[in-house]
Formats: sequence, C-alpha cells, structure tokens
Amino acid sequence: MIDLHSFYKRRERFLEQLEGNAAIIPASSTVPHHADCDYPFRQNSDFWYLTGFDEPDAVALFLPHRPSGEQYVLFVLPKDPLIEVWNGFRAGVDGAIRDFGADVAHPVNEFPSLLSGYLEGAEGIAFRVGQYPRVEKIVLKALAQQLDMVNRSGSTAFSLIAPCPLLHQMRLYKGPEEVERLRKAARISSKAHELARNIARSGMNERQLQAVIEQCFLDQGARGPAYGSIVAGGDNACILHYTANNACLNDGEMVLIDAGCSLPDYYNGDITRTFPINGKFTGEQRALYEVVLSAQIAAIDSVSPGQHAEGVHATALRVLIEGLIDLGLLKGTVDSCIEQDAYKHLYMHRTGHWLGLDVHDVGAYRLGEFPVKLDQGMVLTVEPGIYISDRFPVPEGQPYIDERWKGIGIRIEDDVLVCNSGPDILSSDAKKSIEDIEK
Repeated sequence: MIDLHSFYKRRERFLEQLEGNAAIIPASSTVPHHADCDYPFRQNSDFWYLTGFDEPDAVALFLPHRPSGEQYVLFVLPKDPLIEVWNGFRAGVDGAIRDFGADVAHPVNEFPSLLSGYLEGAEGIAFRVGQYPRVEKIVLKALAQQLDMVNRSGSTAFSLIAPCPLLHQMRLYKGPEEVERLRKAARISSKAHELARNIARSGMNERQLQAVIEQCFLDQGARGPAYGSIVAGGDNACILHYTANNACLNDGEMVLIDAGCSLPDYYNGDITRTFPINGKFTGEQRALYEVVLSAQIAAIDSVSPGQHAEGVHATALRVLIEGLIDLGLLKGTVDSCIEQDAYKHLYMHRTGHWLGLDVHDVGAYRLGEFPVKLDQGMVLTVEPGIYISDRFPVPEGQPYIDERWKGIGIRIEDDVLVCNSGPDILSSDAKKSIEDIEK
C-alpha cells in the first residue's frame, strides 16, 4: 500500500496549485445492487489520490487560505458500533486525524452548517459540478452565501472552478511509489494470463478461464478484477467489450483474454493476450498474429519522452495496414487507406490509453490543437488489434474477405512506463511471442 507520507506530499502540491481557491472533493457513495444489498464499494479516484481514505460519503476540504494546521479538513461518517457490526469498521473523526493525517475532522452531518465558515477568506471554490448531487446543493448554497458577502463588501469576485485540470495533470505523472504499485498490478495480471494460457483446452468454457484468472488475482492479494474480464473464444474476440464469457472453446480457434487486476489501493493492470486454444497457430492465425505483434512492438518502441499518444497510435496503424495489404485484406497504399478510413472494418479503436488509479486513467491527450507529449513517469497501454468478421461491411473498393479469415480476433496489450532510457514494459511477464505460445 502507498504510505501516508505520499498522500501528504500530494496534498501539499495540490494546495500550492489551488492558490487562493478552496477545493471540495467528495468521496463516493455506496450504490444499491438490489433490495438491501450494495455493490462492493469503490472509492472516488480523485478523493483517494489525496486522502487514502476508503470509506463512503466523506468530504475533503483543501483550504490554502487557512493557516497551517487547518488546511486539510475531513468530514466523515461517525463511529457507530451498531452499524459497524453490520457494515464494518469506521475510522470516525478521531481516526481521520490520527490515521489519515487530517488537520481537522468532523462528522459528515455537520458539513452543511460548517462549510460556509471554512470558505470565508477564499478567492473561489474548486468543485466539480454535475457529479455529486448529494454534496452539490450544499456547495451551491454556500457559494450563493459567499457571493452575497462579496457583493456587500465590494471585494474581488468569488468564482467557481473545476479542480479536475489540476488534479488530473498531477495524476498523469506517476510518482515512484505509484510506479511500483502499477508494476505489482501488472505482475499479478501477467501471472494470471500465463495460468490461463497453460490450462486452456478445447471443450472448456470461457468462464472457466475467467475463474482461473480472477482466483489468481485474489490469491495474489489483489482486490479483484480491475474491469469486467473479457475471455472471448473464436468469433467472440471480434466483439471488443465481450463479457458474456459463457461459450465453449473450440479446437482450431483462438481465445482473446483482456483482463487485469486492481490492487487494494486501486492501482490497475490491463493486459490482453490472444493465443490458439490448442497451442498451435493455423496459417491464417499466424499471419495475422505476426502483423499485430509487429505493430505492437513498433508502437512500444516509439514510446519515449517527446512522442505523444497519437504518434504511438499512428506507428501501430501504419504497420497494421501494411501487413493487411501484404495479406490481400486491404488494397491501396498505406496513406490512402488511412485517408479514406478504409481499414476501420478490421481495426476500429485507438492503440491505447493512460493507466493508473482508473483503468482508462485521467489526463488530457490534447491541449487545444496540440497533442500532449509523453514524459517520464506517464503510463499508457499499447494495444493494437485486428478483428475479422461480418459485423462491419467491407468499404467500397476494398477486397472481399474470404471465409478462412473470418472469426479471427487478435489484440495484444501491454502496460508501458515512459522513461528517458526507453520504454519499460511493466507487463512483460505475460508471454506473447509465437515461440513462447507454441512451446
């Protein structure tokens, strides 16, 4: 787990960037599943990033306009022995200060009455409107009160801004402690992929592989899967977000597994591997797999400071299209296929995303007209693919696809840390070469 000092350093940086604005960052609430049962609790990532506090319905205040020792305030659910018997331990007000570093803490039911007082002297409020209805009406009421005070005093206008640009820029750059957590998540996820590949057999159900993968996550100390595991045999692999995972695995087909674990402190792995169920590629499977693997290797090699995510995607795309032209599945030049989107019936998604506390982690990809440049400490996935089915019509002027190619879906995905010394593949323990797969 991340140590409390790391959260303290993040709060310091956040308070500096707020300048004179007071930030209000709410925790998640529990979500009903059915009747009186809730889904497993998942903390809001922004709230967690700054607090490390893993209980629902809390609210954190960050108050750079207040003196030292009063700048980090937590409103939390109070201790209640009866409720804790049913739903588990609560830190309470004393625990919020003692165990989570709050300067001041209050029961959350006091938030409406105390908020305005804490905002006095601030230049504005940093709060994300439209996401926290439980808290928003309290914040807007306090904002109205502050605006009334400003109008009477004739002082500088009081503003409402979003905290997301500041927080998400911070989260885009992973500190050393975060990199180690992501490395652990990738290591556990890789182990699960290797287990699944080693036990996969014709006649098994997709769900049996899912069970092996997710048991491995839990056995290795993870919280569980980071997202709905995809175990897609045969033509199911051409459904990008397939999660039914209830079909039989058939001899001669491939299986695509997109699965990663989430650690107790929410850092995630996200890995995809595709392999033949019987351990041997057919000619068509091998040809397509070689194209995807070559595209992925080229894209990973391009991950470096000064590059950008769009450039990584463009590198993979050119290799994919060139390979598909060579196999007769596309025709024209690489440039003409890109200009006309003539490849999108075979490859319809981008080549990766940021990775961190969220699987599709926060952080801009573009700032206006300019793509965000990669820099040391950023982590992204690299995941090109090819999917051949009848789900999309073949564009006019492109070749008819012979039946022998159909039903093959291949994606290869790794988690990559941007480093000055070259890309660091966090998920390298999950094998992907044809030689390793066919051993």
